[in-house]
Amino acid sequence: MTSPAPQDLVVTRAMPDDWPVIVDWAADEGWNPGLSDITAFFAQDSEGFFVGRIDGEPVSAVSVVTYGADYAFLGWYLVRPDLRGRGHGLTTWKTALAHAGDRTVGLDGVVAQQDNYRQSGFELAYRTARFGGEAPAAAELPAGVRAARAGDLAAITAYDGACCPADRPDFVAAWLSEAGHRTLVRHDGDRLTGYGVIRPARDGLRIGPLFADTADDARALFTGLTAGAAGERVAIDVPETSTAGVALVEAAGFSPSFETARMYTGPVRAHAQERVFGVTTLELG
Repeated sequence: MTSPAPQDLVVTRAMPDDWPVIVDWAADEGWNPGLSDITAFFAQDSEGFFVGRIDGEPVSAVSVVTYGADYAFLGWYLVRPDLRGRGHGLTTWKTALAHAGDRTVGLDGVVAQQDNYRQSGFELAYRTARFGGEAPAAAELPAGVRAARAGDLAAITAYDGACCPADRPDFVAAWLSEAGHRTLVRHDGDRLTGYGVIRPARDGLRIGPLFADTADDARALFTGLTAGAAGERVAIDVPETSTAGVALVEAAGFSPSFETARMYTGPVRAHAQERVFGVTTLELG
């Protein structure tokens, strides 16, 4: 039987209904995707998702989601295991990357692919480790921490934008309203000093983002997010640059399982990286 050649691959934009099979592939790779993420992902850029097919069957995928005029984020770079090494991934990559135009592109790359990303013009910014462990014993919400309300959306969106290389209001609005997503905020008087989200995933729960002004704010939010989840498995992706974030999860008994590298093709706008105690997702930044 003749193996399909790269030119037999047809790469097209994906619809939300195309993505569950890609989520299954990601789960098989141990990425532990959230159970209700798809709507929020497509809310940010419905044209930024691509699937490669042979004879109508999906064999490869990648997303290149745009954020405004200057920034895009690449994720979901996957090829079906039985068809790897045949050029399908690279063809899908090149087709999808054109969607970014002249924007700086970011990604969170697994170790095995980082050399390939460098050859494509991506440079290391910092590394991120996934920490996981059993949620601490149940606790009451710490002082200043409460569940987010509809009226908090504008403040959360502004805070999120200050912590990221680009504003992402559509994504934030969808992320906070996804089924099963629980959002907490912390206030100092009328001022928002951080927010975090915990959501169900294929294996346990995932926290992301965890953005906060200080280590105390982050600790209070982390305690609140894990309250009520005692005994459940929880994971969070922490930048190595956040020594306070690493100390926080280690104090909770969490341990690292794998690492990725945040890489960019060029400069990104200044943002409050010191407030990032846990990234939102490895798929969309």
